Amino acid sequence: MLISSILLALGLMTVIKGADFLIDGASSLAKRLNLPEIVIGLTIVAFGTSAPELVVNVFSSIAGKNELVLGNIIGSNVFNTMLILSVAGLIYPLEVQRNSVRKEIPFSLLAGLILFVLANDNLLFKGVVNRLSRLDGLILLALFVLFLYYTFGLSKIKAPKVDQIRSYSLFKTWVLIIIGFAGLFLGGKLLVDNAVIIARKLQVSEKLIGLTIVAAGTSLPELATSAVAAYKKRSDMAVGNVMGSNIFNLLFVLGVSCQVSPITYATSFNLDLGVFLLGTIILLLAMVTFKARKLDRLEALILLLLYSGYIIAVISGR
Repeated sequence: MLISSILLALGLMTVIKGADFLIDGASSLAKRLNLPEIVIGLTIVAFGTSAPELVVNVFSSIAGKNELVLGNIIGSNVFNTMLILSVAGLIYPLEVQRNSVRKEIPFSLLAGLILFVLANDNLLFKGVVNRLSRLDGLILLALFVLFLYYTFGLSKIKAPKVDQIRSYSLFKTWVLIIIGFAGLFLGGKLLVDNAVIIARKLQVSEKLIGLTIVAAGTSLPELATSAVAAYKKRSDMAVGNVMGSNIFNLLFVLGVSCQVSPITYATSFNLDLGVFLLGTIILLLAMVTFKARKLDRLEALILLLLYSGYIIAVISGR
């Protein structure tokens, strides 16, 4: 048990550090190729912060661990929306551009609703089993491509700047990329294997491990990014990082996972998905009521308390 816990923590650290190396290397390569900063920010950086979820889900899908796959994605999105934004909002009230309120937050909400519809075959369509098929995965990926097209097509929105992109030598650039991918691969396997071992020894469900330990661990890059952005009073970056990660997780990561192996969906995940949707609705309402387009400290505290209650309920329900 102790060895498995140490290996799980080592896996988390390896995945996160691997993502960090991959971002540095890929960003350096993109800069050497003279790609625009918005392309770097919306693709490489977005992929890098969600790479832990992607790697963990691919390994979980290969192993047929459906509860880990869904727990990681839905748990990460609850963590992102309710904990990360509440922490960022307590550090500094988050005021965002009108575009985030009108489009990015609603798109994240829409992605969650689409997942609910695709996953609940029995509840909504009287199907035999609730399942996210490869076709469902293709629908999610198509929506992700549509989101990217929409994002790149925002000619009226000022392109976000990606701060401090360093250009390394070509040799160091490729070394960083290779080490990054290796870290993601090895760390992801360590994390999934030992999460399953711990769940069995503690006699708890893989769903619980996925919703808590794995979800929180794979969301550490988003937490660090948003907390630093809030401290620097970069509200748009703090909120955009979370919304982008949520959309990336639901559409791209889950879409890829479905292609690896179709995912059986337990109806018990509807409660967790509902919490994510509720958190997103609260965020949207907070942005359009009282102080327009602002998540103030009181509203951030409400999100934090709701997340605390949710985690207590998840753990007590085991």
